[in-house]
Amino acid sequence: MRRLVVGTLVICVGTLAVVVATASGGRGRVLVAHDAAQGSLRPATLVTHAVVRGQSRRVTRRLPFISAGTLYSAADRSGGPLAPARLAPRAAAGSPVPGLSQATLGCSRRTSFGSARVNQDCGFRLQSEEGIAYNPAAPTHLLAGMNDERQGRNQCGIAYSLDNGRHWGDQLPPFQAWANSPEDMLPSGADPNRNTILGDPGTGGIYQRASDPALAFDSRGRAYFSCVTFDNNTNASGLFVTASPAGANGSYFFNIDTGTQPVNRPILRKFKVVEDNSPLVFHDKNFIAADSFPTSPNRDNVYVTWTVFRLDAQGNFLRSPIFGSMSTDGAQTWSTPEEISGNSPTLCFFGDAFDRTQSPHQCNNDQGSDPVVLPNGALVVVFNNGNTPAGNPNGQQLAVHCSPSGSSTIGTARLHCAAPAKVGDDIIQNEPLCNFGRGPEECVPGNFIRTNDFPRIGVRRSNGHLYAVWQDYRNGEYDVQLARSTNAGRTWTSSTTVNRSRGLDRYEPAVALAPAATGPDRVGVSYYRTGRVPNENTTPSGGFSADQSGVQDRLSDYVLSGGRSVSTPFTEAILTPKFPPPGGDQFGFLGDYSGLTIAPSGRAHPIWADTRNVDPLAPANGIINDEDVFTVRTRLPGGG
Repeated sequence: MRRLVVGTLVICVGTLAVVVATASGGRGRVLVAHDAAQGSLRPATLVTHAVVRGQSRRVTRRLPFISAGTLYSAADRSGGPLAPARLAPRAAAGSPVPGLSQATLGCSRRTSFGSARVNQDCGFRLQSEEGIAYNPAAPTHLLAGMNDERQGRNQCGIAYSLDNGRHWGDQLPPFQAWANSPEDMLPSGADPNRNTILGDPGTGGIYQRASDPALAFDSRGRAYFSCVTFDNNTNASGLFVTASPAGANGSYFFNIDTGTQPVNRPILRKFKVVEDNSPLVFHDKNFIAADSFPTSPNRDNVYVTWTVFRLDAQGNFLRSPIFGSMSTDGAQTWSTPEEISGNSPTLCFFGDAFDRTQSPHQCNNDQGSDPVVLPNGALVVVFNNGNTPAGNPNGQQLAVHCSPSGSSTIGTARLHCAAPAKVGDDIIQNEPLCNFGRGPEECVPGNFIRTNDFPRIGVRRSNGHLYAVWQDYRNGEYDVQLARSTNAGRTWTSSTTVNRSRGLDRYEPAVALAPAATGPDRVGVSYYRTGRVPNENTTPSGGFSADQSGVQDRLSDYVLSGGRSVSTPFTEAILTPKFPPPGGDQFGFLGDYSGLTIAPSGRAHPIWADTRNVDPLAPANGIINDEDVFTVRTRLPGGG
């Protein structure tokens, strides 16, 4: 076994470089979302040197970047490569065009192979990146969220079911239709919170795009839905959380005020967590949690966490810490956003590599946070971090324990998060990289999609035990890792691989716990599986491309695995038919995440996107197979 001796010589290179676009007036400017989607704004890398057996070794580590969902939403797509024809046969002549039916609230002919189709549109636009939750006040009522392109540009869609997921209704409300006005998010007599980072003048126009849907229920059955919003031709970006009252079951949500009429100015900030309009700040990758425990001291509080990318005026990366905010009045007001990813002299290094005003031990190269509430009212947030020591090419998963208190209405709400604890290693060395037109990015070559190692977290309601899952490359392929905490996220078990078999890439996991009052922890983990390509562990110069042998040429499926505690490997159950890679206008994206919830009955409700449905009008819509969202109600394998 080699012994690694870390040297003291460190080289730090900031490569979030930007080719500055020229505005019509001749003045160069940075447009964060647009430039990242086009590839002129790229991930930062950190270069360090370590001494191994007396030899200096140069180690390059890629740092977290803007999420795939946001990049996909911001991209101007004009037809990517179609999936190979042999994997995506066209519909037979005379196949019926999908249409309305009394059997569901939408196009029932696309429900197949025992799954329920969640999105109910009749068109051929992408839906992906899914979440799902049951209502604690009425457990047969379900709420789902997804990225939804039915309007042409990506927005956040919502679906609801009143019969355990058998039938679904959905909606695409104009959540983005509110004016960007960071100057109105400063503290005022009506709202003492500061819901902006810089407070610059806004665009005054409504947001163009949205991504990263997230949802939760409180103890009284009120639903909450969150999404990031942003522009392509300005630097407006923000985050909202809106509410659906108890009894509405997610069938409608309160409007987010547009702020376009003078009479609306006093309530302009309702349901808005944060917004800015600056090339120096970009808000991305949110998740949400609500305190649904009737005996909790923080009952019905709502929490949201996200990543704040900070850049300089030239578009160079400075840092990307995790922020959090809370509401104590049903999402109407939100506390001043707080940086919660913290500082640790034993876990985090090079926090000042790109920004000399920061502490060297600041944990500020982060992405992909996920919050969960404990029965005692505490909050635990997991996230992916790149501040590992010199010579370590890998990342890590961290968690912070927070003790929320105060009132968002009067401006006293604070999260009070402790220093982070390590959940586990994120082994990224030799992960494959693909070129989607922006340079090499982490990917699954078999179906040619962008992916990530962001962690997900679940809690057992009866005892507060926490389980975190993520994908990494420790086994020379994408596999799902699992760690547990029985002391509120302060320490974690060594991580272990969930899946038994090898030879496939398993990625984008979700996790949930059966809420039984007694017995061992019954853990459910769901994820995608895709066939591997030859020499996948060796990324070609410039990244894998769709014209290489095997790339965008492998079938996928979605599985639910179950087990007890951390006694891995778990038992897998296949939920879907084999489906081909995304192609055409939808190529390169299957979402940043999938979802899972387990109701009090013990039945699991996984949710995912797949391409089983063939467009009978292909190629008129620019695709052969359409990405739709599906779910099933099923027993948890292995765990009962």
